[in-house]
Amino acid sequence: MGVRDSLLAVGAVSWLCLQAQVLHSQEFLLVCNSSDAKALLDLMSNFESPVDGWGLDASANCCDWPGVVCNSSSSLGLSNGSSGSGRVVELVLASKKLAGNLSDSVGKLDQLRFLNLSHNFLASTLPESLLHLPNLQVFDLSYNDFSGPVPERANLPWLRVFDISENSFHGSLPVWICAKSTRLQVLNLTVNYFSDVIPPGLSNCSSLLHLSLATNNLTGGISEDIFTLGRLVQLSLQENSFSGPLGSGIGNLMELVWLDISTNGFSGSIPDVFQEMKKLRYFRAQTNVFTGSIPSSLSNSPSLTILNLRNNLLTGTIVLNCSALSPLVSLDLGSNNLSGPVPDDLPNCRQLQNVNLARNKFTTPIPQSFKNFSSLMYLSISNSSLTNLSSALGILQHCPNLTVLVLTRNYLDEELPGDANLSFPKLKVLVMASGRLRGSMPQWVRGCTRLQLLDLSWNSLGGPIPSWIGDFQSLFYLDLSKNSFVGEIPKQITRLPGLIHRNMSILEPSPDFPLFWKRTMNSTGLQYRQFTSFPSTVDLGGNSLHGPIWPEFGNLKSVQTLVLSENFLSGLIPDSLSGMTSLETLNLSYNNLSGSIPSSLVLLNFLARFNVAHNNLSGPVPRQGQFPTFPNSSFEGNNLCRDYASRCPATQSHPGSPDHSQNHSGSANHAMSERNLGMTIGFAFGTAVGIALGTTRTGDSCLRVIVRFCARVKSSM
Repeated sequence: MGVRDSLLAVGAVSWLCLQAQVLHSQEFLLVCNSSDAKALLDLMSNFESPVDGWGLDASANCCDWPGVVCNSSSSLGLSNGSSGSGRVVELVLASKKLAGNLSDSVGKLDQLRFLNLSHNFLASTLPESLLHLPNLQVFDLSYNDFSGPVPERANLPWLRVFDISENSFHGSLPVWICAKSTRLQVLNLTVNYFSDVIPPGLSNCSSLLHLSLATNNLTGGISEDIFTLGRLVQLSLQENSFSGPLGSGIGNLMELVWLDISTNGFSGSIPDVFQEMKKLRYFRAQTNVFTGSIPSSLSNSPSLTILNLRNNLLTGTIVLNCSALSPLVSLDLGSNNLSGPVPDDLPNCRQLQNVNLARNKFTTPIPQSFKNFSSLMYLSISNSSLTNLSSALGILQHCPNLTVLVLTRNYLDEELPGDANLSFPKLKVLVMASGRLRGSMPQWVRGCTRLQLLDLSWNSLGGPIPSWIGDFQSLFYLDLSKNSFVGEIPKQITRLPGLIHRNMSILEPSPDFPLFWKRTMNSTGLQYRQFTSFPSTVDLGGNSLHGPIWPEFGNLKSVQTLVLSENFLSGLIPDSLSGMTSLETLNLSYNNLSGSIPSSLVLLNFLARFNVAHNNLSGPVPRQGQFPTFPNSSFEGNNLCRDYASRCPATQSHPGSPDHSQNHSGSANHAMSERNLGMTIGFAFGTAVGIALGTTRTGDSCLRVIVRFCARVKSSM
């Protein structure tokens, strides 16, 4: 470029900048049209409080108000206004904490192009006048409290975005919006109460790119009108009550990138029509009633990134063409009736990170090919009839990026390998629960230095809990319950940084990857929980631990759940537990604890569940804080006083004072002790016979109760 050309270019740019400044100055000097100003004041008068920065009378220039944008009448092609007359073209008051009703006067802003009142607390019904704004292009009232049906008469010829999601609208789906809004590209009606079948009319929205009808009460099948929307990029129908077959017409939507039909009642086979949907990246169809096998066109899709078919009734073997599925990142086939071998081709899906195959019926162990699964980060194959745990761990340790490993309800009655040479350097979540695994706490777990969640509950592990359990810098969830661990609770647990201040970087799994939070061993309704929502927990209940509850537990300010029940712990309940300021659940039941309930525990403001039943506690139950809300069953099996109608006896009100009534009640206590001893012998004999005959379900637990009961009776004699 020569000097002359350069000068010309500089001159042109300078002229454009000057023109822009002139236009800006003209816009800045615009004076709000009086009818627009009145409409905005009427709008504000229906709010519970004024809008910050808005004037209070029509003489104020509304073009200067926050959230209001004006254009000159001349720039809008209006012949009846001066160049300095400003017309409102944008009204944006999102997230302003506005409450009240929406005035009909908004419909008088006839030059409005952009309306966004989302994320407020606006209520009542939708004024029909809003659906007759002749120039409106964007209509966003999402995340409010609007209710009632959407008015059926609408005329929005320039509309491109219509978003009323996250409200309480009900009635039929307002497909009539499409009749005179043929330019509409985004229609978002999610999270409302629209019901019944989808009425005809959506085919008029021929320009539609995004259609979101999720989380309503819609029934029937997918409207054939939807299958005519050939430009659709996103279709979200999840969390409704759709039923029947999916319909082969879904294959007509060749521009689709996102298809979510999850949590409905679709049934029959998944149609094998995905071969022409070459842009489809996300297909989520979990929690339906689909049967049959995985269609070949899905197994060979060259574009899929996420495939989620969890919680259906699919059968057959898993056959995936990983050569074609090269972009696949997340695969969830859990909770089906799939059988045959664990697919050994998965490591050839080079981008695959998340694999959930849980709750199926595999006939082979984890294959040797998984040693080459370098991309694998999250793996769940729980409850899948797997065997040979030693081999599985030996193979999976070669997955260099493995972060989450869930093998619950497999390897029944096998030995948990203790090989210290096993190495999982990146593991953050380890769940191997409910397998009746034998052995002791494995030494190789000590090398998982990044561990944040450890669940080995409902097994048959024994021996002491090792002191190195306190070495994990990020551990915030520890569940060793329902085992046979012995010895004292390692004091090192009370020094775990992740339980003192949970401010470390938290791992967030893929949204499609489920983790389980068990309620009981025989629970059939295991809850899906995101990793970050697991409460900070120490659960050592149902073991054979003895010794005291360390006062240092009070240091664990981030712990929300502390369960030490069903052990042989003794001594006092430490006053210092009041330092566990985040505590929501405290269960110390079925131990040999003595003394009183510390009054300091009334300071635990978040405590919602409390249980000290069946110990040797005495004295009054605290009356303040959360304690009046706890049921009597939380205190039974002790010598506690909870009579709020009258004062407790002096011996219970002051547990540290001498018991002057002891001599008077000695003979009665002795008689009661003999009676308890006789009952214990009879109970123990009956239980032993039951165990011998195989009539009791949990012999080990029964024996534990007998031993504890005998110890209590003996101590009371």
